Amino acid sequence: MAIKGILFDKDGTLVDFNATWFAIGEMMALEAAHGDRARARELLAEAGYDFDAGSFKPDCVFAAGTNADIVALWYAHADKALRDAMVARFDIVTAEAGAARAVPVPGIREAVIRLHGAGYRLGVATNDSTGGAEKTLLTLGIAQMFEATYGYDAVANPKPAPDTIIAFCDLTGLKPSEIAMVGDNRHDLEMARAAGAGRAVAVLSGTGTRETLAPMADAVLPSVVQLEDYLDWLKAELPAAR
Repeated sequence: MAIKGILFDKDGTLVDFNATWFAIGEMMALEAAHGDRARARELLAEAGYDFDAGSFKPDCVFAAGTNADIVALWYAHADKALRDAMVARFDIVTAEAGAARAVPVPGIREAVIRLHGAGYRLGVATNDSTGGAEKTLLTLGIAQMFEATYGYDAVANPKPAPDTIIAFCDLTGLKPSEIAMVGDNRHDLEMARAAGAGRAVAVLSGTGTRETLAPMADAVLPSVVQLEDYLDWLKAELPAAR
């Protein structure tokens, strides 16, 4: 069936993950460690930052999880009231700092403009907060191209559950088989499979690697810049995709 809609992960797919998020993660870890830099370094490592490689690991908590997941890791022995307060606090921090410091994947604005111009219905599916994702799209200058933005707080069950794709289909009237899900981590592809999406497309612009992504992906691309060419090829190769 023809691909008519595209859901994009945000960080690592539209936004350069390491360039945008290391400094923010360090700030959050320092707050959780009460200013103790050695402890903050340990917390960042627990959340998935590889200090030797200078990057976040594929599918780590910081790259793939929600702020609630990060709080559950860093505040494991805190009571519920404190954990809830820290989730709310980190939602504010990531929304404001994530948007203000967002570094786009090279060529992303032009690629999104082309896809929008080609008639694809576009949305964002992220495990960041909805407000943070919306602010980031404004910073990148591409918000007007997207019909919907879904953060972890916009659906009952965030990625890798299928809820976001189902919500996008409800909004657009498209079938899951008409949706391509594009992301840089396995949970993006797992969501695509769980929802019965038409295509699960992996990109290597984020924290995932070809080795971690290829087993679950219909295609592995360098970045979203190549997505239009891939979809054009799909139409040419598969009669049902026309």
